[in-house]
Amino acid sequence: MGMLKTISQAWKVAEIRSKMIFTLLMLVVFRIGSNIPVPNINRAVLSEMFTGEAGLFDLFDLFSGGAFSNFTIFALSITPYITASIIVQLLTMAFPYFQRLAQEGTEGRKKMAQITRYLTVVLGLIQATGLTIGLFRKAVIDTSVFSIIVVILVLTAGTAFLMWLGEQINDKGIGNGISLIIFAGIVARIPSGIRSLATSVQDGAISAVTLVILVVIAVLVIAGVVMIQEGQRRIPVQYAKRVVGRKMYGGQSTHIPIKVNQSGVIPIIFSLSLLSFPLTITYFFPNTAFTEWVTKWLSPSGNPGVWIYGVLNIILIIAFTYFYTGITFNPNEVANNLKANGGFIPGIRPGKATEDYLNKVMSRITIVGAIFLALVATLPTIISVLTSLQIHFGGTSLLIAVGVALETVRALENQMLMRNYQGFLK
Repeated sequence: MGMLKTISQAWKVAEIRSKMIFTLLMLVVFRIGSNIPVPNINRAVLSEMFTGEAGLFDLFDLFSGGAFSNFTIFALSITPYITASIIVQLLTMAFPYFQRLAQEGTEGRKKMAQITRYLTVVLGLIQATGLTIGLFRKAVIDTSVFSIIVVILVLTAGTAFLMWLGEQINDKGIGNGISLIIFAGIVARIPSGIRSLATSVQDGAISAVTLVILVVIAVLVIAGVVMIQEGQRRIPVQYAKRVVGRKMYGGQSTHIPIKVNQSGVIPIIFSLSLLSFPLTITYFFPNTAFTEWVTKWLSPSGNPGVWIYGVLNIILIIAFTYFYTGITFNPNEVANNLKANGGFIPGIRPGKATEDYLNKVMSRITIVGAIFLALVATLPTIISVLTSLQIHFGGTSLLIAVGVALETVRALENQMLMRNYQGFLK
């Protein structure tokens, strides 16, 4: 109810309403493009390719909202952009040049964003080439060089357009554009998922009791995601009194909020992007020993690959949770700011002791959020293996959808708060 109330209040504000409409229109453009087919593709052959073995491609369909299996102009989705972002962020830890860019403020972020865009186009070209001459080769009607180049360029342009679309939402809309594009793709699959479950119940593939259990699990997962996303540890901070001229400053108490899940859904998206990389390489080598090895050992549809995939997914989600939390929350910077402004945590000495204390609290809280994300993201895979149920709208989809929805509502609240402050100052 609180979420609906926030949305209704935001809708009454003309400036915020225009941003909300702009965001919705951009997502409509994304969904329209997701249904525009790539030229020179045999649709009958394409449908045969995804009959029975769709489990291998669910990972890509998750990001593209079904555009991958239909091989539309947005078939690559924003996966190349996510991979490029991961590479650039990892480079900031390894190369001094990127470290300097990260510390240069707005100008440095602009340069890093430009590098990410160029790298996205390069990765998009590579992935589009792999799809066209590899996985979807049988569906291409005209295999001439010109026709292949056209398909590759269309796919790459689709990714570049989605990247631009996400940036437009960031600048003129509400929320994170890339996350909202993924959210729109996931939500678009809900009707087909419900229809698939209804058909399974009618055919007797699953019982009504099993369906009720799945719904209960989904509700519990959503409640857990909300609890973890909203949970935080509030560390009390006291500011010492100080006299400046004839005025006395400080003396008030406040707190430092440390969220249980500081990184949101980013670790899951990063993990899935990295795990999809070996599958992307197999596009270049169809029907080879390498492809068979990846399918068996590193694919969610392989055996024992499904277990290896699950373990790697858990490890990567935990690792990326700590990595991204370390980027967004810097204990050293917080401790120095507190010391410079006369603030201290009761019972903790300012400076290095405060930094160590914040590090310890952040590590203990982050592990809870990381394990929760990893377990929920892996649980549907385990259920599918143990019960032979194909859960297409699984824990990862719920985590991303609920997480992005909460982040977007929080962005709406921040917009309203900023507007109230501006009105007060006027």
